[in-house]
Amino acid sequence: MEVALTRRGAIVVTGASGFVGRALVERLRSAGREVRAIVREDDGSVGDAIALGALEGASEEALGRAFAGASAVVHLAARAHAMRAAPGDPESAYRAANVESTARVARAAVAAGVPRVVLASSVKVNGESTPAGVPFRPGAPSAPQDAYGRSKRDAEIALAEACRGSSTAAIVLRLPLVVGPGARGNVARLVAAVAAGRTLPLGAIDNRRSVIGLANLCDAFVAAADAEPAPAGVHFVADADPVSTPALVRAIARALGRPVPLAFVPVPLLRFAGRITGRGADVDRLAGTLEVDASSFTAATGWRPVHSLDDEFARIARARSL
Repeated sequence: MEVALTRRGAIVVTGASGFVGRALVERLRSAGREVRAIVREDDGSVGDAIALGALEGASEEALGRAFAGASAVVHLAARAHAMRAAPGDPESAYRAANVESTARVARAAVAAGVPRVVLASSVKVNGESTPAGVPFRPGAPSAPQDAYGRSKRDAEIALAEACRGSSTAAIVLRLPLVVGPGARGNVARLVAAVAAGRTLPLGAIDNRRSVIGLANLCDAFVAAADAEPAPAGVHFVADADPVSTPALVRAIARALGRPVPLAFVPVPLLRFAGRITGRGADVDRLAGTLEVDASSFTAATGWRPVHSLDDEFARIARARSL
């Protein structure tokens, strides 16, 4: 079912000008909900917004004013996972943007008496792959493999520590690959390749990847902000059924009205080519299995994914034609 907007207090959305943030702000405002959109710089992309600069440097007084009287803070602002390592020290860059900002936001929310903080985290806290049929569940050990995953693990810890002993509920949603208009990374690359008519050597891959469509994800954030009692703790969210990489490509091709551009190259050969070209991690993500179990969040909130993957790729296709 699509989650109804039942609470009347304002919802604060940090990172409101990002890929997910813009969609969530639009979802809330279209339902007549009061939204306080927090952005680094107000470029007009989300309408009325509060510009606070980088949150790791924002004063807790300014954050407190932005949070006053709110019913929830949805914390989306973060340094996104980069497929290629950035120059300099990625650990410190991710720590500042993801850990320090989360701690500052959480402390300000507690001080302002906000009932709950919802943190957008990542499946990468748990690792990069699962055995088929053995999804990650809450309580699975953390095993991040890169600076981004470690920063998200530490952001979750910072949120829990800031909220401990207070009336503010700490809610963590660990996200798999998000599909929707504006998505970057492998989704954007696959869409561009299919649109350009390039043949992709992915037809022999037989894997299972949990994904979540952007519309379903926005519903999940609404559920986390509104459900009673607050669904405190760590949860995964995902669309109902994992998909294979070839199935993703076929869905993109359907949406774009293009031929399916799949060639059947043995997976061991793909992995070998990835290693010698320095793209081994990219191939591993495309060929590997990574599943999550969203049942704890459904049980806590009643949320269920109601929008199909085809719906999301149709929205991507329409956005490309504008």
